Amino acid sequence: MNPAIKTEITKRLLSAAGNPISGQQLADEFQVSRTAIWKHIKELEQDGFIIETIKKKGYILQSSPDTLQKEQIEQYLTSNRFGHPIHYFVECPSTQPIAHKLAQENAADGTIVICEEQTAGKGRLSRVWKSSKGKGIWMSVIIRPDIPPIKAPQFTLIAAVAVTRAIEDVANVRAEIKWPNDLLINGKKCTGILTELQADIDRVQAIILGIGVNVNQDMEEFPEDIQHIATSIKMVSGSHVDRGQLVARILHHLEIYTDLYVKHGFEPLKLLWESYSGTLGKRIKAVMIHNEIEGVALGITNDGVLQVRTDDGKVHGIYSADIEIQKD
Repeated sequence: MNPAIKTEITKRLLSAAGNPISGQQLADEFQVSRTAIWKHIKELEQDGFIIETIKKKGYILQSSPDTLQKEQIEQYLTSNRFGHPIHYFVECPSTQPIAHKLAQENAADGTIVICEEQTAGKGRLSRVWKSSKGKGIWMSVIIRPDIPPIKAPQFTLIAAVAVTRAIEDVANVRAEIKWPNDLLINGKKCTGILTELQADIDRVQAIILGIGVNVNQDMEEFPEDIQHIATSIKMVSGSHVDRGQLVARILHHLEIYTDLYVKHGFEPLKLLWESYSGTLGKRIKAVMIHNEIEGVALGITNDGVLQVRTDDGKVHGIYSADIEIQKD
């Protein structure tokens, strides 16, 4: 069977909005037999699509599986590079090492690796990230910006803005960014971002951007020990979210902001980041490897460094830390 034809048939069914698609027209267009089209339809049914066949009218899609197969994302894609191509897995230990390997094999700028479930997902500082099957977005994006390595850390902040905007677009839910790499909704974590690098001394070869989003989980699907700090978009919005649409919107914004950063630097994106920040103006504790400080978060520099004013009036630049927002 021809995977490209199967992909096109899937796209047609998804975009037909319940209207019939003629099997003969598909056969004529792809220059194959009606039997070949029928076999592709049967394959789609095995994948979880429910398709009704109506004599003399054609095929009607009744329902599609809640998966992140590439067709489920491609129907919404508006980006030019990001999401082309998509490497999809039902299950994998983590999308990050797969993306690293693909990047080393010269995978194109914007290539993504995405799965339904990670069995060994990780977050910042190698912490475990729980990746519920079929409930979230677990993906890595390969980005090849023409920048020196010193400018790579800002991609964590760029990704945070892209995901925040996408959640707002698709679910009408406002998330806040907690410096440096988390998104919170109503004070609970829904998204983590992990930025890793392949680089020469003077030039980035690839940024491997890991993005994990809790999308359609219910509270009982989180481990008990994190239920008080974790949330999902569905829990807040009250509605099931189309994960394919959300992935496409993330990629849309991420491509735009990547190009903006490479062309104009971080300053225009800094304003966006600050508008979504849930950290600035708050009293925080910044826990670093060798010490910790408490003070008020003032803002970030164009290098993404968090500025914190302590009680003695001094302003400290925080390059990397765990942030605890203090209760009022």
